[in-house]
Amino acid sequence: MDPDRSTEIKPENLAQCSARWGLLAFAWVNVGLGMIGVVIPGMPTTIFLIIAVWAFSKSSVRFQRWLWDHKTFGPPIRAWHEHRVIPMKAKVMASVMMAASFIYVTFFVAESWVLPAVLAAVLVPSAAFVLSQASTITDTPPIPETIEPS
Repeated sequence: MDPDRSTEIKPENLAQCSARWGLLAFAWVNVGLGMIGVVIPGMPTTIFLIIAVWAFSKSSVRFQRWLWDHKTFGPPIRAWHEHRVIPMKAKVMASVMMAASFIYVTFFVAESWVLPAVLAAVLVPSAAFVLSQASTITDTPPIPETIEPS
């Protein structure tokens, strides 16, 4: 691991307190959910691991680095953290699964219009956000926030 990496997540103060243990437990729950997503089609993986990296960054440098540098899960986590990139394959899968969930609930579960309306109120903005993110890392440098006069 390269200690000079400027894009590495910097952990907060990891003082021994009950909040640290709660965040550690929360992180492991998200790792578990992410692992379920590996084997169950339609269950997301990366978002749970991104949440886990965040929680580990507040509670355990060791486990944070383990996920950050993981051979399989590290690259999409780093792509999101460093560039806010969601791969096209993930966008398509997320959109298809949201649409399928909405259709299933609407036609086979809901007894009134309320549940589909609530589901649509959650899924439409979620899908819009996922679809609005970049799919590839661009090589263009960021635009400076202020332009200094010459």
